[in-house]
Amino acid sequence: MSLFWRVFGINAAVLVIAALLLVLTPATVSAEVRVVEILVLAGGVAAALGVNLVLMRRAFGPLERLTQLMRRVDPMRPGRRVDADGTLPEVAALSNAFNDMLERLEVERRDSGRRALAAQEDERRRVARELHDEVGQTLTGVVLQLETLARHSPPEVREQILDLQESARGGVEEVREIARGLRPEALDEFGLRSALVSLASGFAERAGLRVCRRLDVELPALGREIELVIYRVAQESLTNVVRHAQASTVELALERHDTWVVLRVRDDGRGLDPASTLGSGVRGMSERAMLVGGRLSIEPATPCGTEVRLQVPVS
Repeated sequence: MSLFWRVFGINAAVLVIAALLLVLTPATVSAEVRVVEILVLAGGVAAALGVNLVLMRRAFGPLERLTQLMRRVDPMRPGRRVDADGTLPEVAALSNAFNDMLERLEVERRDSGRRALAAQEDERRRVARELHDEVGQTLTGVVLQLETLARHSPPEVREQILDLQESARGGVEEVREIARGLRPEALDEFGLRSALVSLASGFAERAGLRVCRRLDVELPALGREIELVIYRVAQESLTNVVRHAQASTVELALERHDTWVVLRVRDDGRGLDPASTLGSGVRGMSERAMLVGGRLSIEPATPCGTEVRLQVPVS
């Protein structure tokens, strides 16, 4: 029975029962309404309203449960759907329409997210190339010119020129490091495992961290998009450790578990702050994981610290 006819039937039944009670019982109302008659009418109305409330609550119960399920759907956890089995036809139709809408939104979000990330990576590649080819080459020329100038300068200014040369040389290294962070050459040329080794070594050298690597030698073949997601999540996780964790040791692991490849970045720092909110970096990691059908979790580690865990499916 549809919801419309069910509601109509409930109200009709309540009215028919009330009319039968008036016909079959000695309850009457005199010309001058007495207090007893008012109490009887009030009791009858209250009873009718109570019965109507109970029956209507049962009729609209599936809609309330559907509303609660809709509120629990998280866009960052795609794939969850509303179960429409065993409900009213209208509720089932609404559930199916809601599931179809979720499907369309997830597909459109994945497509738009992939396009946005592809454009972002292209822009990173362009900036990295310009930093390396333009700024890096210019600073390298400055270093060489300062070296020549130092050889032909008087002793009283040679020390200052050499200091300036070291500063320029440091600028060259900084530019190259920024370029490598924007677009890892090792990932393009040598693959994911070598890129993670280079990434961990770079963070250990710059930040003074002890980075323990556990990278499986034989990993399944992963798509270029999945490898980039794994690398970026590892990069952002290590960056967060350096900035916020106050840790001394970090474990970087990449392993295969059944049909999943699992990346873990675990530190021994101060752990998560319950009062803090997720920043743009964490949200970016979650969106990247979602785009490749992965799962990202950030949880406290035992006995201290934080563990970032990324699971991506092996296609």
